[in-house]
Amino acid sequence: MSRPTVAARAALATVLAVVLVALAFGARAGGMPAPDPVVHAPVASGGPAGRIALDGTWTVTSGGTTRRVRLPYSPNAKVVSGAAGERSFQGGVATYRTAFDVPAEGDYAIRFESVNHRARVLIDGRLFARHTGAYLPFEARAHLTAGHHTLVVNADWRSPEAMQAAGWHRVWFNFGGIGREVTIRPLGASEIDAPSVVTRLQAGGAALVDVTARVTNHAAARTVRVAGRLGPGALRFPPLELEAGQTATVRTRLRIAHPNLWAPGHPALQTLGLAVAGDPVGGWRAKVGLREIRWAGGRLLLNGRPLELRGASLQEDAPGRGDALGSQDMDAIVERLQAIGANATRSQHPLNPALLERLDAAGILVWQGIGPVDSPGAWTGTTPALRRQGLRRVRIDVVEARTHPSVLAWNLANEVANNGHAGGQARFIDSAAQLTHRLDPGRPVAVDVWGTHMPQRAGFMYRNVDAIGGTNYEGWYADLRAAPGTVDRRIGEWLARFRAAFPGKVLAVTEFGAEANTRNAAAAPGGPGFQARLLARHIRIYRVQPWLAGMLVWNIQDFALSPNFEGGSIRSEAPEMLLERGINQKGLFTYGGRPKPAAAVVRRLYAEAR
Repeated sequence: MSRPTVAARAALATVLAVVLVALAFGARAGGMPAPDPVVHAPVASGGPAGRIALDGTWTVTSGGTTRRVRLPYSPNAKVVSGAAGERSFQGGVATYRTAFDVPAEGDYAIRFESVNHRARVLIDGRLFARHTGAYLPFEARAHLTAGHHTLVVNADWRSPEAMQAAGWHRVWFNFGGIGREVTIRPLGASEIDAPSVVTRLQAGGAALVDVTARVTNHAAARTVRVAGRLGPGALRFPPLELEAGQTATVRTRLRIAHPNLWAPGHPALQTLGLAVAGDPVGGWRAKVGLREIRWAGGRLLLNGRPLELRGASLQEDAPGRGDALGSQDMDAIVERLQAIGANATRSQHPLNPALLERLDAAGILVWQGIGPVDSPGAWTGTTPALRRQGLRRVRIDVVEARTHPSVLAWNLANEVANNGHAGGQARFIDSAAQLTHRLDPGRPVAVDVWGTHMPQRAGFMYRNVDAIGGTNYEGWYADLRAAPGTVDRRIGEWLARFRAAFPGKVLAVTEFGAEANTRNAAAAPGGPGFQARLLARHIRIYRVQPWLAGMLVWNIQDFALSPNFEGGSIRSEAPEMLLERGINQKGLFTYGGRPKPAAAVVRRLYAEAR
C-alpha cells in the first residue's frame, strides 16, 4: 500500500484532529465485546496530544477462562495469599483482545503505560511490538486503513525467579497483565516528545525557565518551527532544518518576573503546550509546576527555603486489583497521604503517570525510584548487558517523568550495602548518576542505603550522588524488646554513623516502621499500639536533627508481596507474633484502607514539626 504524500498527510492530520474527538472505540461480533458508545479521555491528561483511551471492554483469556473486563486489569490480583496466592504469584499468561475503528487511513501509535512482564502486540493478526518489563511505557506503531481493526496483546508474567535473574526483580507481588492504561493517537508530519522544564530563581524573585523538547520529522526534509506556551507566556524556539526521519532537540528560555511557584501547600500548576506550526497533530500538552530545587552542603532547598520531608512510602496495590489501579485507587492513596499530613512520599518503582499528576495537584513530593530494583544488599546487574539494560531503564524513567513538579529526587537503588555489591554495582550507580544529571540538572540524584550495612566512609559509588536515604529499623528488627531508653540511644547512634558516612550529602530517613495488626495484643510486638509508639520515638528524634532532610515511614498502607513472606527476620525475634502471611503490614492503613492508631499519631507529630 502506497504512503500518502506530504500534502496528503497534512490533510489527513487535519481530518484526524477533528474526527478523533468523536471517535468511538469498541469491538464487534464474533466473540468480541460490543462497541462502547463513549469516547474516553486518558486517565493521565498530560502527554502526546490527540490520545484517546482504549479502556473500553476487552476480553481476557487466562487459565482457561475468558472474561470481559475494562482496562487496566491484572488477571491474578484476586488472590494474593495462601496456596492459591503462591500459584498466582508464580505467574501465568493472558491474551487480551479488543477492536477499534479509525476514521481515516494514516499512521497511528498505540501506547501501553505498563504490561508485566513480556508483551506481544498484534494488530489485525500482525506482530507490531514486543516488550519486556513492567512500569515502562512502550508503543506499537502501525499504518492503518480507515475502518475496523483488531488488537491482541499477549502478556506472560511467569517465573519471578527468572525475572530476577534477568534484572527485573520485584520486591512485591507479581501482578501480571496490562497494569496501566492503553491509548491510541494519530501520527502526523511531526512529533514532539520528551519535554523538560528546569526553573532557576534569580535575586529579586524572578524565574528563568529552561524548556526543552525532542522533535521528530516524519515528512520530507523541511524547516520545522516549534511554538509553545507556558501558562500565559509564549515560548519561541529557533527553527530546525530536519531531514526525513531526523530527530533533534529544541531549547528556549523564558524569564518570568513574578512566578507563581509550586510547593507543598501551594501546588500551583499551569499548562505547557508545544506544537509544530502547521501540524494539527503531534504536539504535547500537560500541567507543570515551576519550582526550584537546590542542594549544597547537606541542605535541601525548595524555592530558596529549607525543605523537611514528612510522609510515608507507597506501593501501587489495591485489594483485588493489584497494581492495575483505577482512578478511585489513586485518589485513595493521595487522600491517605493527606490524612497523615504528608508533604512527601517514596516509591521503589516509577509511578503511574496519572498518580504523579494527582501528587502534582496535591503538592506531595516524590522520592522517585527509577531503574532496577533489588532486595537489600543484593545486585543482579552483574553483566555488561544487564547494566546497559539498567541504564536504558533509568533514561526512560527520567525522560518520562521529568515534567512533574512533584518528583523531588531520582532514586537509583534500593537499599545498597556498604560501597556496592561485587559485579559492578558501584560503577553502574556512578554511570547512572552522571546520566541522570545530564538528563535532568534540576533535581538531585539519590540512593537508598541499607541501614545496617552502611559504609564507614562513602566510596566511589557515591561520588556523583547528591542525596542518601537510609533505612532504620531500630526497635523492630534490632532491639525489639529493649527498653525505650536503649532504643532512643541506638537511634541516636545510628544517626551519628549515618551522618559521618556521608559528609556533605543531603540525608533523609526513607524507611522506618513496624508490622501491626489486631491479631496481636495492642502493646505487644506486632500490635497497633506497639507500632504507634515506636514510630513516635523515631519521629521525635528525627525532627530535632537540624541536618536531617526528613523522614518517610514505611509504608502508607499494607500491601501484598511474596505469599511465603512471614515478616522476615522478625520471626526469629518474636516467634509468637501473628502476622498475615504474604502481606507486609507495616502500613499506617490496613490493606483494606482502614487507619491504624499509628496514622493519627504520625499526623499529630508531623503537624508539630512544621
